[in-house]
Amino acid sequence: MFDLFTQKAAPEIKAGDLIGFSGHHLLGAAINLATYGIPFWGLSHVGIIGEHSGELLLFEATTLSDLPCVIQGKSVDGTQAHRLGARLETYRGKVWHYPLYRPLYPFEQERLSTFLASHIGIDYDAIGAFRSGGVGWSWIESKLYRQNLSSLFCSELCAAAHAHIGVFRTDHASRWSPNRLCRTERRRGILLKPWRLK
Repeated sequence: MFDLFTQKAAPEIKAGDLIGFSGHHLLGAAINLATYGIPFWGLSHVGIIGEHSGELLLFEATTLSDLPCVIQGKSVDGTQAHRLGARLETYRGKVWHYPLYRPLYPFEQERLSTFLASHIGIDYDAIGAFRSGGVGWSWIESKLYRQNLSSLFCSELCAAAHAHIGVFRTDHASRWSPNRLCRTERRRGILLKPWRLK
């Protein structure tokens, strides 16, 4: 891809990058309203790029994909992995690539791959996703509930993965909504400017 305004080529997608989704459906609009995003433009879902068996895959925690998980070989709810191209083809909405500010070192990439593979097949955390909505609400919830990765929602998986490899400092991965996570990581210089994929 090529940006006509800046005359720059889009960055290559690499392990550790985030992929943000802005759905064209009412659930996506509701998620944006709850997390201070713009309906049909802000992020309603996010996934992370990781490596499995030498292939870059999109790892995500969702209930809204009918694609079979590449690793589990079946359609599931919860944490799963897909080829990004297949996910883009079937997604209705906008999709953004948020590049990590630098490529991961080999040991970081191995830690990320191990972490993501170990969380495949974990149930979706609908209650946690609800609790992460809004700045004040998520802060209060993070004081009442300890971080718990036994079930995961999308941005919780991404925040926990980035924290696990040491690029993002957080004391509670469960408090991050898609919009807040990407805004905060952009502000801290962890993620670069997003590029539109779809």
